[in-house]
Amino acid sequence: MKKVTDERLLGRIRGIKLLILDVDGVLTDGRIILDDAGLESKQFDVRDGHGLKMLMRCGIDVILLTGRKSRVVDHRAADLEITEVHQGIWDKRQVFDEILKGRKLTPEQTAYVGDDVVDIPLIKRVGFGVAVADACPEAIEAADYVTDHSGGRGAVREVCEVILKAQDRWGEVAARYEFA
Repeated sequence: MKKVTDERLLGRIRGIKLLILDVDGVLTDGRIILDDAGLESKQFDVRDGHGLKMLMRCGIDVILLTGRKSRVVDHRAADLEITEVHQGIWDKRQVFDEILKGRKLTPEQTAYVGDDVVDIPLIKRVGFGVAVADACPEAIEAADYVTDHSGGRGAVREVCEVILKAQDRWGEVAARYEFA
């Protein structure tokens, strides 16, 4: 994981109160597996999930915002105790505005992680816009930060650690596991 050293960007990350994630290509590697009965499955990285749990324990909320609909996403969100999930959303900007209004937050207090062109408006609008390493070139160009890890393979964990370290919360996380 690269260290964020730009003071302006660090200042913006320190103000993050909410992390919004796309799902396919971010929490997963983007592949969708369908069996003969048409049942869908996806693979999730357990370290990404643990990163999200650590982030939430430190008071940063997490929301999933995705263009597709999948019961698998509901199951993963429930497993991680993520209570707000928006699926089948093609105009992410409208839902984003509703989320901020409901939570009385500004775009600057929000981080967003995406991987494709549909994510670019939010990547550009938030305080900390992130593209995963294997995102489309346009999303990478729009991002404040590009992960070293690919979607579904540790990118979300990396973002969680960047936020926690920038907010000087990593020591608190370390103390819980006694590795500091």
